[in-house]
Amino acid sequence: MTINFNNIKFVKSFIKKPEDDFNLPQVVFVGKSNVGKSSLINNLTGFKNLAYTSSKPGHTKLLNFFEVDNKFYLVDAPGYGYSASNKFSFIEYSKIMDDYLNDNKYLRFAVILIDGRREFSENDLDMIEFFNYHKIKFVIIFTKIDKLNQKEKYQIKVRLDSLKDKLKNVSIFYSNFKLKNNLSDFKEFLTNNI
Repeated sequence: MTINFNNIKFVKSFIKKPEDDFNLPQVVFVGKSNVGKSSLINNLTGFKNLAYTSSKPGHTKLLNFFEVDNKFYLVDAPGYGYSASNKFSFIEYSKIMDDYLNDNKYLRFAVILIDGRREFSENDLDMIEFFNYHKIKFVIIFTKIDKLNQKEKYQIKVRLDSLKDKLKNVSIFYSNFKLKNNLSDFKEFLTNNI
């Protein structure tokens, strides 16, 4: 199977899991607010303004469904871990994500985005724990790799080694917007796993 990632359209936003008429495979993108999720989705699909990017963390508050090449739905989930947002609490986030993730027969895997410049946050570790506990397949993409020096890149390896028991059989990818073929390995993985 081949996928044209440029053939993408926004479908609809949801506050809970949609009904069965949205029956294509789904891949959900989760991550801390301001991790670069919208920028990565835009880069993955070749569109500058497909997913909304904001300098204000916590902008996405719904599950945004994008249909890719009539083959699968890319689901942009709300960001987590931004406590300054009174309008969107952790409880609201948990309700949306629990409803979406539990018993979702269309979900193929989740993508956890982690800022390569930062340590794993408590929320990142909670998501890893959640996916492992519920046996939901997930991968990790480190974002903002283009902003790291060699020493900082090595620190990612150290952080991954410290979590190797929790990341068994988890594929790891790196997003570098300076590279022309950025995310080509992830696109290949995605194509083979939906």
